[in-house]
Amino acid sequence: MGKTILLVEDNADDEALTRRALKKNNIGNELVVARDGAEALDYLFGAGEYEGRDLAVMPQVILLDLKLPKVDGLEVLRRMRADKRTRLLPVVILTSSKEQQDLVDGYGYGANSYIRKPVDFAQFLEAVRQLGLYWLVLNETPRHQGEG
Repeated sequence: MGKTILLVEDNADDEALTRRALKKNNIGNELVVARDGAEALDYLFGAGEYEGRDLAVMPQVILLDLKLPKVDGLEVLRRMRADKRTRLLPVVILTSSKEQQDLVDGYGYGANSYIRKPVDFAQFLEAVRQLGLYWLVLNETPRHQGEG
């Protein structure tokens, strides 16, 4: 089973941009897209339309927008960190928010990284390349919490 990336993003343009950047960087990992915070939580915890999903297979990294419908990104992060099955998953906040408080809260709730979405595609491409190299190749994660 390949390593998946969970992209939590409600903006179709940003989703397309992310897909393009991953493809251009030859990051062939399966991309699962949740278009709001509630869907992201359903995916992670095997609820709703994802009921019965194999929870032993968790994303290698989660790219999380903050400004989301239904459940915002910080709440998704808070709930992830409160559950032993997901508390150690690497989370990269990828947001256009310029709010200092979002940055502080993001790290406060346990984000591993915080990246402001650059508007320039070349910059974004480079950010995704580095993300891919680091989180999908170099970073080592603990074994899934539900095991053993």
